Amino acid sequence: MAATERWTAYWTMAPRHGVLRTEPARSPDANEALVRTICSGISHGTEMLVHAGRVPPEVAESMRAPFQVGSLPGPVKYGYLSVGVVEEGPASLKGTRVFCLHPHQDRYVVPASALTPVPDGVPSDRAVLAGTVETGINALWDAGPRIGDRVAVVGAGMVGGTIAALLRTLPLDRLQLVDVNPARSALAAALGVELVHPDDAAGDNDLVFHCSATESGLARSLQMLGTEAELIELSWYGTLQPRVPLGAEFHSRRLAIRASQVGAVAAARRARRTTRDRLALALRMLHDPVFDVFITGHARFGALPQTMESIFDDGTETLCQVIDYPADEEA
Repeated sequence: MAATERWTAYWTMAPRHGVLRTEPARSPDANEALVRTICSGISHGTEMLVHAGRVPPEVAESMRAPFQVGSLPGPVKYGYLSVGVVEEGPASLKGTRVFCLHPHQDRYVVPASALTPVPDGVPSDRAVLAGTVETGINALWDAGPRIGDRVAVVGAGMVGGTIAALLRTLPLDRLQLVDVNPARSALAAALGVELVHPDDAAGDNDLVFHCSATESGLARSLQMLGTEAELIELSWYGTLQPRVPLGAEFHSRRLAIRASQVGAVAAARRARRTTRDRLALALRMLHDPVFDVFITGHARFGALPQTMESIFDDGTETLCQVIDYPADEEA
């Protein structure tokens, strides 16, 4: 590696202001690997909160990404959906496509243990969805849906849609995807799941997964539960503090709200699964081509600052934006 070589990474410098910055390259040490990025994905929910500077100071440390540099709100190098190929490192990984929870960067060095091989047959752009599919798997482990359950997923964004994609393969009595945006009908149709407006959603559900990150969506989700049923809350509100309607029938119907977050393996599986096991499972699930419906656009790495702001300004239709990195001959 030339002593003058530099790598390029995306940094959030201030609210709604991101730039590409270079840093010195380095060779991997023992038990490390050098990865050349093929593509990365923008996590629409969390990364838009980071982009806007809306991460509450009291949770900034707990929100650290595995290979984050700097501190929230910024300047910070943030992101965690990266797929690349190992150029240097252990012989067992060299030349292998891998997924890594790394920020947007064209090359990087990480411990080899932080890399999960992408299975043959899973395209690289689809593989960036592994982090979101992992979130969905954890939510299902938290919820424990049973045969014949009546289930609703409120919020047909990236997380909600992924949960619906996983649930559609289970022997449920009913599955509805609930959203105010009729444009999500294409997503629902691709998944073979019914899309309904919140006003028309069925009640008496055994489980409701709430993913809309809105106060109204949370309230409607509670209304849709059957007696002694459970709501799985996956929304993260940043600095917002939504009101939760715990009056009326909440106590008399013995409803429950459970938080689900991907930072730790769900308690129901924690004794028998590691986070590495969970991520490998997510990548295997991505053999299913139905997940291509979540890729709503591609953009060049060089245009990433503009792409971030574009999604923030008008991202209602965006699910996963894939960032493509130039091959060496194009760089």
